[in-house]
Parts: sequence; structure tokens; C-alpha cells
Amino acid sequence: MSIMPALWIVWAGVTAVLLILLAYRGTITRYEEDQIFLDSAANHQEKEQTEILAKVTKVTPYVRMATGATCLLSACILGIYVWDAVRHLM
Repeated sequence: MSIMPALWIVWAGVTAVLLILLAYRGTITRYEEDQIFLDSAANHQEKEQTEILAKVTKVTPYVRMATGATCLLSACILGIYVWDAVRHLM
């Protein structure tokens, strides 16, 4: 049995996880402000922005790991196809 179907299934799973994480991070950062001018009466806005930043910081390592895994699996799949093509041409 070839390893390709298993690689494609793993790649699809990792890519799906990556897309879910990116969508989650996008919904979190939708309400993040680039610049806030706060006075002493707007402490709740500062707290909201701090919570958003904490959530994004928590998700970022998982996004990086999923991106790296997707790239690595893509390179492996492409390498196997190129190796197989070269082997058949020789």
C-alpha cells in the first residue's frame, strides 16, 4: 500500500486545523483596536483589549505549529511526486 493516501489525509487534517485557528484568530482580532486613547473613565476598554491580546498570544504558537506542519507535509508530498516522476523517467 502506498503512503500517499495517508499523507494526504494527515495533510488535510492539519490544514483544516490551521484554517480553523486562523478563523478563530480573525474573529478575536476583529474588535482589536490599533490605537486607543484612554482616560481614567475608560478602564473597561483597556481590560477588553488586554483580554483580546492575551487570547491572540495564546493562539499564536498553535498557528505557527500548524503552519509549519502544513508546509512540511506539502514539501514531503511534492518531494514524493517529484521522486516518483524522476524514477519513472530514468
